Amino acid sequence: MKDKVVLAYSGGVDTSVAIKWMQEQYKVDVIAVTIDVGNEKDFSVIREKALKFGAIKALVIDGKEDLVKYFLFPALQANALYEGQYPLATALSRPLMAKLLVDVAQEEGAAAIAHGCTGKGNDQVRFEVGINALAPDIKILAPAREWDMNREQTIQYAQKHGIPIPVTKKSPYSIDECMWGRSIECGALENPWTEPPDDVYIWTRDPDKAPAKAQYIEIGFKKGVPVTLNGKEIDGITLINTLNEIAGKHGIGRIDHIENRVVGIKSREIYEAPAAVTLIQAHQALEALTLSKDQLRFKQKVSVEISDLIYNGLWFSQFNRDLSAYISSSQQYVTGTIRLKLYKGQATVVGRKSPWSLYNLSLATYDKGDKFNRQAAEGFIYLWGLPVKTQAQIQLLGDKEGPLSIVGKTKGKKKKK
Repeated sequence: MKDKVVLAYSGGVDTSVAIKWMQEQYKVDVIAVTIDVGNEKDFSVIREKALKFGAIKALVIDGKEDLVKYFLFPALQANALYEGQYPLATALSRPLMAKLLVDVAQEEGAAAIAHGCTGKGNDQVRFEVGINALAPDIKILAPAREWDMNREQTIQYAQKHGIPIPVTKKSPYSIDECMWGRSIECGALENPWTEPPDDVYIWTRDPDKAPAKAQYIEIGFKKGVPVTLNGKEIDGITLINTLNEIAGKHGIGRIDHIENRVVGIKSREIYEAPAAVTLIQAHQALEALTLSKDQLRFKQKVSVEISDLIYNGLWFSQFNRDLSAYISSSQQYVTGTIRLKLYKGQATVVGRKSPWSLYNLSLATYDKGDKFNRQAAEGFIYLWGLPVKTQAQIQLLGDKEGPLSIVGKTKGKKKKK
């Protein structure tokens, strides 16, 4: 009796080839598992393809609701952006996939779990660290890391065995999608000097060709989670899909990123994330209204840490639980509405309101009704600047050899007549 292997199956180049290759090399029965994270409209074709190529079973699991609830919206609350640019779409879907693959493997009595990641990518780390955390005794197979074929050779292998794939030598892109974003790499994109060809983008319109008239939208949040669009309640899946369409039409969400991979190399990645970019910008604006200065500054540090953690495949770490507990606490009063102007590739915040707003008009205004105590400013400035004044008198002005000695030399200079 052959061992069973559960394969994370996307229907792309590597996983399509992997079914045939594992049958030849490992003599195993393959169970193809495809997880719906908003990356396809019709999974029947992918399922039929897996069965056609020899999988003994092909499962499609709907993971969209769990993805939004347990991964995307917590990441939104954290304003998670890897290296300040990438909304972590692929990275956020992988821990969910790892969990579901482990569930299937345990239900099917499989001896191993396989993925189609190459030896240079990030996803191999995310899958394997996640699987090892949840099921440390199960074996992991990585055929694309073992078969030693480059991209062109993999395509040739597929063609030789009659495996239709959505990639050609003319369009050799490697693409991954979930509802939070779309990533594209390979081909002409490997030259960082080359502007991305038009055929790279599908979700977003060229900003130069976007509508000439701006569109205004309002997004309502409750404790850091978006719950309304233009005043109407909306579920997370529908909200994200709707914003992908609306913001994408205005050319919003294009990202061209030279990023540092987990494995130690730099790669050029193109992303499309209209909804993610729009929602993060709106959420940041609401936090600016409802969090104190110290909260905002510390949360920015936590956001960097949690973004790196997600990117590096450490979702199931205790460190993530610790950071997530702080993020959740910080969202207690992040409730309100943000108005955005969508125009020519930009989502600009133009209005914000919240029942927990820390913006006090009577303190901020320069007009009638100003209640700010100007007389208190003199004493505040004296005490605030006292440490600087004391140190400057003793060290800055007294050190004739120091790096700021020019300050002392300017004292008492007379202008030439």
